[in-house]
Amino acid sequence: MVVRLSRHRLLALFCGVLAALTLTTPALAAPAPAGPTRAEAAAGWLARQLIDGERFEVVYDGVAYPDQGLTLDAVFAFAAAGVADDSGTRALAWVSRPDVRDAYVGDGTTEAYVGATAKLALAVAVRGGDPTDVGGVDLVARLRSLQSPTGRFTDRSAFGDYSNAFSQSFAILALDRTAQGVPAAAASWLAGTRCADGGYPLLPAQPVCTSDVDATALAVQALRAAGRRADAAPGLRWLLSVQGANGGFANVGGTPNANSTGLAAQALRDGHRPLAWARARTFLAGLQVDCAGASADRGAVDFDGGAFDPATAARATAQAVLGLTGAGYAHLSAAGATTGAPTPDCP
Repeated sequence: MVVRLSRHRLLALFCGVLAALTLTTPALAAPAPAGPTRAEAAAGWLARQLIDGERFEVVYDGVAYPDQGLTLDAVFAFAAAGVADDSGTRALAWVSRPDVRDAYVGDGTTEAYVGATAKLALAVAVRGGDPTDVGGVDLVARLRSLQSPTGRFTDRSAFGDYSNAFSQSFAILALDRTAQGVPAAAASWLAGTRCADGGYPLLPAQPVCTSDVDATALAVQALRAAGRRADAAPGLRWLLSVQGANGGFANVGGTPNANSTGLAAQALRDGHRPLAWARARTFLAGLQVDCAGASADRGAVDFDGGAFDPATAARATAQAVLGLTGAGYAHLSAAGATTGAPTPDCP
């Protein structure tokens, strides 16, 4: 009888405390004003950096050159954040323009580059287009033609073969969205490059297999997309082992940065490691320019948290957006994205 009475008294006391909190703090029940998320604000800043509203360029020795790869990174970021869809449309149209496209992926005869072909094919699919007809070019057929009997995708070029873990992974991610799917040999070849510590190297067949954060993050996503989760698992464990105390990731010999952390965060979310992903998101959020920064920079994500560098901020921001949302390449879609470039809500 005494025990039953004590429980009732405790329950009554607990309910009384809850009631008091509810009555004395009505502001807690009111919804906060809606504003752009961190990812939306970052994608909005990125959209405003597009030259002529359609492209990015890289300047070398005072000469500006088109940067199709960074422009496609922005297309992925807009899709991940679900904003700036109009900017994504214009950016992809620019990369798909025959002269711009062929300078990037090659003419298909004397020059054909795996990574560029796969990345463009994936971007087209993400935006709901048909990668078998990009200005009359079947990127899927061209990509499959670059696969060797071993399963490795290699460049066809008079300048040499620059294929690596990135190009192999992007090829798998792009082909995973096709009716024929991923060639088993392609996934097997990528899985076979794994280092003894569980990570994946950027370049295969080196004298010393050195795991690379960026390559591992992308390989993990590609292998999971291809149904090779057992081969992706060691890569996930290796990523967890090298995550910094601040939640960030650094590539070989570097400092924790937005690029590597953005890629790793995607892999962690896709691989069902929510706590590690949350820590990576916290790190990325700490690199974002907030209302205390210059108005033109607000929303951008700095590369490493030092002095804000516009030269590296665009790529850092593009890759950080995918990390902030956790939207990996395998499931990325622009469906339902809204137009416009959000700006942070600042006083």
